[in-house]
Amino acid sequence: MERSIVGFRRDEEGHWVAELECGHGQHMRHDPPWQSRPWTQSEQGRAGMIGMRVNCLKCDRNEPPAEGARKPA
Repeated sequence: MERSIVGFRRDEEGHWVAELECGHGQHMRHDPPWQSRPWTQSEQGRAGMIGMRVNCLKCDRNEPPAEGARKPA
């Protein structure tokens, strides 16, 4: 299910996680050559992705948001 990115946070290992409008999080790793997301490396790059829609597999599986997650709008 397509959901918009509403913010970013770092996980316990320092990887960037996109906070989605549904309350779920989705990792946005930059780990070349497997995953190339250089925009995650700057605040300006991440800000430019706010509003971008990504597929949320957790919504597809009807999973509830994690405890303490951003509340859906």
